[in-house]
Amino acid sequence: MVTASFDRYQRRDSIIHRLDARVKVVIAVLFIVSNVFLPDGAWLAFAIAWALVLLTVRLAQLALTSLLKRSLVALPFALAAVTIIFTHPGETLAAWRVGSWTITATEAGLVRFASIMLRSWISVQMALLLAATTPFPDLMHALRHLRVPAVLITIISFMYRYLFVVTDEAGRLLRARAARSARPAAGQGGGSLLWRARTAGNMVGQLLLRSVERSERVYNAMAARGYRGHFLTMNPHVMSARDWLACVVAVAWLVSAQMIGRL
Repeated sequence: MVTASFDRYQRRDSIIHRLDARVKVVIAVLFIVSNVFLPDGAWLAFAIAWALVLLTVRLAQLALTSLLKRSLVALPFALAAVTIIFTHPGETLAAWRVGSWTITATEAGLVRFASIMLRSWISVQMALLLAATTPFPDLMHALRHLRVPAVLITIISFMYRYLFVVTDEAGRLLRARAARSARPAAGQGGGSLLWRARTAGNMVGQLLLRSVERSERVYNAMAARGYRGHFLTMNPHVMSARDWLACVVAVAWLVSAQMIGRL
C-alpha cells in the first residue's frame, strides 16, 4: 500500500510529538480561530503568531522549507478574495478605466486582502504541523475525547483509510491497461478524445464496483472481529503536566498576539 501520497506524519522523537493529541488539536484550532479574529493590518500580531509556528517547527525537529512549500497550497484559494481590493471602501491607490466602468483599488482593500492571504498561509502551516506530528489514529482518538460526533469521526476514519485502497485499485487498473495495450508511436495520442473518454469512464466504473465490493468484505470482517464503531490505539492518552503546560503557554501566546493586534 502506497501511503506517501496522503500520510503526512513524520516520525520524530521530539517534545511536540510526545504531546497528547488532544492538546495539539486544541492548540491548532485555537491558533486558527485567533488568526481569524486578528484585525486587518496587524502585522506585528501576525508575526507573533507565525513565531509560534516557527517555534513548533524547531521543537518538532521538522524541515521549515518543506512546511513552507506545502503551505503554499492555500494561496490559490485565498486569491478568490482579490476582488476585495476593488470593492472595499477606502483611500484610492489607483484607478483604471475599462469601457464605461471605472475600477478603483483602495488602500484599505489592499490591506484586507494581504491580511486574508497571511491568515490563510499561517493557519495552513499550523494544520500541516498537526498532521506532521500526530499519527492519524491518535488524531481520531483525540477527536472522540473532545466530544466530536462519533458518526463524523467514523466517516473521516474510513475516508482516510480507503483513500489508500482506492489508490491501489486505480494503480492496478492502470497497470492492467498498460499490460494489455500497445505503446503508441512517438507523437501520437493513442486514440481519439472520445475513445479516451470512454476508456476512462469504464475504468472509473470498474473502480467504483471494486471499491463497493471490497467495502462490504471489509465491513463484514470488522464486524466479525468485534468492531463497535470506534478504533482503538496503543496510546494511553493520559494528560501529563507537560501537556497542561503546553496548553497554558500556547493560550498565553495567542492572547498576547490578540492584545498586541488591538493596540
